[in-house]
Amino acid sequence: MSFTIIVNNIKFLRKASMTSSIEQDRKQLLNLIMKEAYFREKIILSSGKESDFYIDARRITLKPEGSFLCAKIILDMVKELKLDAIGGPTLGADPMVGAIGVVSLQTGNPINTFIIRKAPKPHGKQQQIEGPLIPEHGRVVLIDDVATTGKAFIESIDVLAKMNIKPVKAVCIVDRQEGAAEAVKARGCELISIFKIGEIHK
Repeated sequence: MSFTIIVNNIKFLRKASMTSSIEQDRKQLLNLIMKEAYFREKIILSSGKESDFYIDARRITLKPEGSFLCAKIILDMVKELKLDAIGGPTLGADPMVGAIGVVSLQTGNPINTFIIRKAPKPHGKQQQIEGPLIPEHGRVVLIDDVATTGKAFIESIDVLAKMNIKPVKAVCIVDRQEGAAEAVKARGCELISIFKIGEIHK
């Protein structure tokens, strides 16, 4: 067997192992959501809509295991993109950006993170985006926990636009498939998710 074939086989096995690991992480995260964050009950969502179920994602993202799994999976989903930063709107993105920063450093590909405030800070530098400075026209990925209508993503896109920054991708843990993907697409950005709602609410 030639050296080239051996090297190619090693690369294939590494890729297969990584894919298997991510699939296992995804299954583990889904089990965690179903066990601790999925509730069948009438509730009013932040969008104002009434729903017969609720996903309390912060019960997962504020849990060590959950934040680690989310970070690892999201980083894998955007690994082909050349990025300056990953971040999103408070409060949904807050736990995940910290985990993403740590996990990215551990994997040898550190990525800066940021948090978008609901309004500019009333004192200090009065900034609305917290974190290391993102260069003008920088390449960023927006993240959030659960997407319904996409309102938080749209507001984040508007804030970034003031700094001449356009996100190259938006990622959420769960897409409830109630218009978020279409709304984000209308702003020139693709929304992808770890899970579609049909995988959780059946």
